[in-house]
Amino acid sequence: MTTIKSVFAREILDSRGNPTVEVEMSDGTHTVLAKVPSGASTGIHEALELRDGDKSRYGGKGVLKAVANVNEIIAEKVVGLDSENQTEIDQLMLDLDGTKNKGKLGANAILGVSLAIARLSAKSRGIPLYEYLNEIFSEIHGEKVQMTLPRPMMNVVNGGKHADSGLAIQEFMIFPKLATFRENLRAGAETFHTLKKILAKKGFATSVGDEGGFAPRLPKVADALDTIMEAISVAGYEGKIELASDPAASEFYGPENGAEEGKYLIDGKNLTSEELVDFYGEIFAKYPLVSLEDSHAEDDFAGFIAMQKKFGDKYQLVGDDLFVTNKERLQLGIEEKQANAILIKVNQIGTLTETFETISLAKNNNFATVISHRSGETSDDFIADLAVGAGLGQIKTGSLSRSERICKYNQLLRIEEKLG
Repeated sequence: MTTIKSVFAREILDSRGNPTVEVEMSDGTHTVLAKVPSGASTGIHEALELRDGDKSRYGGKGVLKAVANVNEIIAEKVVGLDSENQTEIDQLMLDLDGTKNKGKLGANAILGVSLAIARLSAKSRGIPLYEYLNEIFSEIHGEKVQMTLPRPMMNVVNGGKHADSGLAIQEFMIFPKLATFRENLRAGAETFHTLKKILAKKGFATSVGDEGGFAPRLPKVADALDTIMEAISVAGYEGKIELASDPAASEFYGPENGAEEGKYLIDGKNLTSEELVDFYGEIFAKYPLVSLEDSHAEDDFAGFIAMQKKFGDKYQLVGDDLFVTNKERLQLGIEEKQANAILIKVNQIGTLTETFETISLAKNNNFATVISHRSGETSDDFIADLAVGAGLGQIKTGSLSRSERICKYNQLLRIEEKLG
């Protein structure tokens, strides 16, 4: 038993310099921290990230309300409880909030406490976090889950809302497929630095976007893909690195994003949902792209279904904004065959237990799972342990620069050493 003796939240800054929530928790002997990430390209169905709205502080992005909800409401209820009762405490917080989207207390307040509980339990028992998470998830899943090192998707060129590059597609990723995580990390890093040299030689800026990838002002999607393929070849990894992409299509759909009504604006063209399917088909045919995330706007179910019907037997089609780590939306996606994989972001749903329930549903229906960071990240490496503990198989945590991204990779290197 690990009795929670104290819970305290504070306002800190994330990787974009915006406020977020940090929760400090102690059992009287051990003290842990949990930091909450934040997204820029967010799904409309995500749990609510509570912001103050006071324009005189941080442009309205302060999180003092969420912090107060931890310190004045949640702490009073969880202090004295056994931190190893993760599911019970998570449910207690959901009951305290009482809303479907966690709009009363804020998903950022609830999640900080939920993650801290797991970390405190692991530390108090003297076991690695990934091992403790494996215990919790295996119990929720109903059978022992094998721990595994994830294969990394590395965001090397940024577009969309993550950069001012002018590219509609948000993430262009390299996806190494070597034998070990350490080898995959090396291949990614060497390709990343090769890409930087190639971009610089061609006269493009080599500053990086929110997730650490480069943000060159390339005219078209194919230009980005061609340049990445050149870097892979020059770095010596041709045939050893595949590609993945997150178009985040909600961000280039409709009049609010400069497109015509009901259409997608990409490469200067307005495409219908059906034409966008054909656009992706051309990319699949020309490049070693094996994973595509959020191909269509989050509620364009017909577009997702068309993609799955046409390409689902050959490629990984991932739902992010489509599912928002929500088991109810995932269940609908399974029934309607909207995708064959799901992106997992803990702050989309707000508690560790709900995250595990969604992962379990995905695994039971043969959906691939990809754990993901957010564009507004912190130095917290929790998702590295989560990827291993839940046996997710794949991880997105950004490019090969910026310490808030690298810390997750480095934690996975440590875990690989221990697991062998």
